[in-house]
Amino acid sequence: MPAEQIQFRDATLAIEDGVAEFTHQRHEARNPLSLDLREDYADMLDRVERDRGIRALILTGSGGSFCAGGDLRSLRQARENPEAGSPDAIRRRLADGHVWMQRLRNLEIPVIAAVDGAAAGAGFSLALAADFVLASSRAFFCMSFVKVGLVPDLGAAYLLPRVVGLAMAKELALTARRIDAQEAKQLGIVHAVHAPEALAQQARGFARRFLAGPREAMGLSKRLLNQSFESHYAALAELECAAQAVASSVPYHTAAVTAFLDGQPAPYDWEREAAR
Repeated sequence: MPAEQIQFRDATLAIEDGVAEFTHQRHEARNPLSLDLREDYADMLDRVERDRGIRALILTGSGGSFCAGGDLRSLRQARENPEAGSPDAIRRRLADGHVWMQRLRNLEIPVIAAVDGAAAGAGFSLALAADFVLASSRAFFCMSFVKVGLVPDLGAAYLLPRVVGLAMAKELALTARRIDAQEAKQLGIVHAVHAPEALAQQARGFARRFLAGPREAMGLSKRLLNQSFESHYAALAELECAAQAVASSVPYHTAAVTAFLDGQPAPYDWEREAAR
């Protein structure tokens, strides 16, 4: 796949060799989740969802920051407008965010957040929506909402307890304390920690390890696991049966079984790709 660069409002999207990289580009303000960046996420997902050649997505920030959370300056300006600052307008604005946030979480390819510097407030929520979080040694995470008298949003109240457990989620939300990359790894938020100068390369290498994998089976597995906490066993079993019927009917499955029976290497082997 030839390299492609797309310029959005507050972000860019680079697509090359099956990997898409979405970068927040307002580094002078620590990449806030502005109204423009929210629209960028929706537009980026339109592009990524329709391209079956994209096999992994990286979310990252520029200038040593992932995302410092909501753009409080623009929010204050919006609220000075009686109509834009009304409770109903705020509710609708947040509801719009959940539309693309759910699309991001259910994207049927691996999503990797490469976090350098701050992942605070809604930036922390974005990281939690990824399947894997790779962090630099100077990264930190902060559920900072209570500091400005707000509640966790952009799915944090749903995602955080599922990652760290209810008691720890309450601690992080009610204290708004910072946790560094190592503590985030111990809590299960972060998959791996890298030196800041190596993070981008490590994230791209990590993403490329998925390229040989079965797209359908990985996407369906994500959907099943995302529904596992709130689905009854019988309902999840029905979804599993349907998903397995689809996965077993695609050419990848036939090729993988044939390779196994012929004593040939598996088309997709995570450890083998890591060794490369």
